[in-house]
Amino acid sequence: MHLDIQHIIYLLSSVTFILGLKMLSNAKTAKNGNSLAAVGMIAAMITAIVFHEGAVSPLVYGLIFGAIALGTVVGWLTAKRVQMTKMPELVSLFNGMGGACAALIGLVEFHHYVGDSMSMSVILAGMVIGSVSFSGSMIAWAKLNGKIKNAIRFPKYNILNTIILIGLFVYAAWMVWTGTGSEMHLYVLFAAALGYGILFVLPIGGADMPVVISLLNSFTGLAAAFGGFLYGNQVMLTGGILVGSAGTLLTLVMCKAMNRPLFNVIFGAFGAGTTAASEAGPQGNVKEVGPSDLAVQLNYSKKVIIVPGYGLAVAQAQHVIKELETILEERGVEVSYAIHPVAGRMPGHMNVLLAESNVEYDKLKEMDDINPEFAQTDVVLVVGANDVVNPAAKTDPSSPIYGMPILDVENAKACIVNKRSMKPGYAGIENELFFRDKTQMLFGDAKKVLSELVAELKALD
Repeated sequence: MHLDIQHIIYLLSSVTFILGLKMLSNAKTAKNGNSLAAVGMIAAMITAIVFHEGAVSPLVYGLIFGAIALGTVVGWLTAKRVQMTKMPELVSLFNGMGGACAALIGLVEFHHYVGDSMSMSVILAGMVIGSVSFSGSMIAWAKLNGKIKNAIRFPKYNILNTIILIGLFVYAAWMVWTGTGSEMHLYVLFAAALGYGILFVLPIGGADMPVVISLLNSFTGLAAAFGGFLYGNQVMLTGGILVGSAGTLLTLVMCKAMNRPLFNVIFGAFGAGTTAASEAGPQGNVKEVGPSDLAVQLNYSKKVIIVPGYGLAVAQAQHVIKELETILEERGVEVSYAIHPVAGRMPGHMNVLLAESNVEYDKLKEMDDINPEFAQTDVVLVVGANDVVNPAAKTDPSSPIYGMPILDVENAKACIVNKRSMKPGYAGIENELFFRDKTQMLFGDAKKVLSELVAELKALD
């Protein structure tokens, strides 16, 4: 009877995961989708504890619920206090914790299944993938928060990483083939997997972190799926497969957006060019514009497109942007937002940031949809974006971002770029857009100068 109830609840929980994931694809339903999936996860956790086969001592139950309570409090407080600019770091950190859990399952369960080739294969696969996800996510976290400022490349790192990866597969296969129960071999494999995760992410430039985050997320899901297979836990298996498949699909989308082959991601060549910063000096004179002149220009425009970037998140200027949008629309100006797939530091970063300020989802247009509109646009306002609007991606074969799809802001009648300075973007290269005839630079902190712009617009009434 208990087993039937358990399977029913697991089935219902799996359904909530699927429905929740579907709802996450739309900003209007994303919050409810997240809540629905969370309810399913809580139900699955309680079911796994209550309907556990065999006797469990009160001490063990106490430790389980204590760990759950501690994790809940820490996770809740961390998520509530984190700034939007730090959200990519938090996602990477939490993803790493998921990978660590999958790896620990392998370490704990290995000695129970020595001699069982199938179970040993599942355990070692989950442990290796989870370990790579954990250590790789920690390096990604350190890169995102600035603790590791530059990509670190060892001599022949591509060859080194490939050798280690092949070695992991061979070593794990040998352990399964021989049926060894040696914990020493297990810990050697564990340490090697951790090392590969570190060496895998270290050479990757910061501009490529959105792809890395989504890829490591798929690794965590795959590792969790192996754990579900081992325990015969349907909901754990379903959840892992959903996370793994969604992360993989998102990685492919990100690779397309960054013009990076997935094969190169896996084998360590990924992002090789992103740190090849241009040493070229200024390419001409830039034209500056102040808030008062820009206010007049916007006031008499018919169509304005705003391009948000990481600088918008750093300045916490999303609410000012919303106010600017409202004022312009009240004066008959059509306003929309151009969202590049890898704008920000993680997939969907700009969408979440603007949703926080109640920007309507319909106004957030993806790159392929918005690019044809730039030619009919009076003013494009680029706020804190750099590499995703750099024409070098189309014009300079020597550029590390050459071939990367970009937002065609250069086609607009006028392009206004808000930056703190002329410092290169995350890819470390000069942006020739800043020196174009139709481009004007609005220097300063985004929140400060946009607030001044809003004040100037109001003064025009």
